[in-house]
Amino acid sequence: METKKKGNYWTAYYDEETGRYFARIMYISREGLEQYDYEIDRDVYSRLGTFADDTDNERLIREAKMTYSHENTMYGTLGDERTVWDGEAHAAMEETVAKTEKTAKKAAAKSARKDEKKGGKTKKAAKAKKK
Repeated sequence: METKKKGNYWTAYYDEETGRYFARIMYISREGLEQYDYEIDRDVYSRLGTFADDTDNERLIREAKMTYSHENTMYGTLGDERTVWDGEAHAAMEETVAKTEKTAKKAAAKSARKDEKKGGKTKKAAKAKKK
């Protein structure tokens, strides 16, 4: 099963070890940052990405249980506002995000090494032809 889905302003994660689903909506602009984390269910996760308009995906996510919010905008707050609505779920999501990013980095490094090996063989073959 796919463990990560992504839209313009949202990212959804599935943790295979715990069987939990999470989603993050994040807006970054010149006004500041807004981040909202949710714990979603399997049905919501399976429907994400099927809508023609990304705002429909965000609406679907917003129906779920919010676990964390962070707002640091020049209009909405005077300072950095963070609220943890469900500490256990928020910690579980952070672990899931870290695992997903670590797996993606390993896959990219493996692919790069594979490409280097292919390139190395090609260079050796070219040198052999010149001799």
